[in-house]
Amino acid sequence: SRVVMGAMHTGLEERGDWAAAARFYARRAQGGVGLIITGGVAPNPEGAVFPGACRLDTAQDVANHTEITAAVHAEGGLIAMQILHAGRYARGADCVSASATKSPISPFTPIALDETGIEKQIADIAACALRAQEAGYDGVEVMGSEGYFLNQFTAPRVNRRTDGWGGSPAARMRLPLAVVDRIRKAVGRDFMVIYRISLADLVPDGSLWEDTVALAKALAPQVDLFTSGFGWHESRVPTIAASVPRGAFVGLTARLRQNVSVPVVAANRINTPELAEAILANGQADLVALARPLLADPDFVAKARAGRSAAIAPCIACNQACLDHTFAGTLATCLVNPAACREAEYDPT
Repeated sequence: SRVVMGAMHTGLEERGDWAAAARFYARRAQGGVGLIITGGVAPNPEGAVFPGACRLDTAQDVANHTEITAAVHAEGGLIAMQILHAGRYARGADCVSASATKSPISPFTPIALDETGIEKQIADIAACALRAQEAGYDGVEVMGSEGYFLNQFTAPRVNRRTDGWGGSPAARMRLPLAVVDRIRKAVGRDFMVIYRISLADLVPDGSLWEDTVALAKALAPQVDLFTSGFGWHESRVPTIAASVPRGAFVGLTARLRQNVSVPVVAANRINTPELAEAILANGQADLVALARPLLADPDFVAKARAGRSAAIAPCIACNQACLDHTFAGTLATCLVNPAACREAEYDPT
């Protein structure tokens, strides 16, 4: 199908319950999702969203993640791992970024990276991608939006540098280009490299649209897919709340699609098969990402395929058991589907 399961944090990996994580993802593959993207996985300690967040930087980590990929592949699904370096959003005193500018949603001022520090981050991210390949993933998604590390380099809001890594749009896009290039050299051509690009930062001093297009065009020869990202976590503009109209940001994905030859994925507030189908039929995107709707109903795609759209349990965009739980550090689930992330505890019969 042309349905991508967008990245979501569940807390299962952080609990070390790899069997439960495997069941969670496998259940979505069983329901007909074309490609699953995992929740964010940190490439190193300083890039982790919080202490103890899921990482992939040891041989044991590879073994753990293999349990997930094997379960998804057994159901005939494909799965890519999201590499998420949090930058100044990391909840730790050793967080790093383009400049020493503190986020309004974090108590820590990041360390401004020097040349050696930047090289370490590039190497760690590429090594993480290689480990993902060893763990059986079909690809990686590089998180370049939502105000995380790479987005912090591309936007003047955080990047106050005047060296070769900042000061101009071309210099600000240098880090994501270097990261993707190093990943591609590590994993080869027969492994998906996806880039989640910020199409609207929705914060003061964010990237201009022409800079975003320039970044996409520069990345295009090295990536297989662009997924759409909108808004930084510190933005005051809602992007996934129930008050946001369905498909509100699809127009930006359509604009990107006009500028690149790489397939693009629409996202945010797409929670019915009819809307998803219309986006594809109108040529606004090549694929459609659903995240929370697949928490609400893992059989979303199977029911749509069978002409049973009315039977889909709808995501109501309440964010109460998914996002709120994630920010509280507790296990995610779903207000309309208590079996989400607890697949072994609920017998549908």
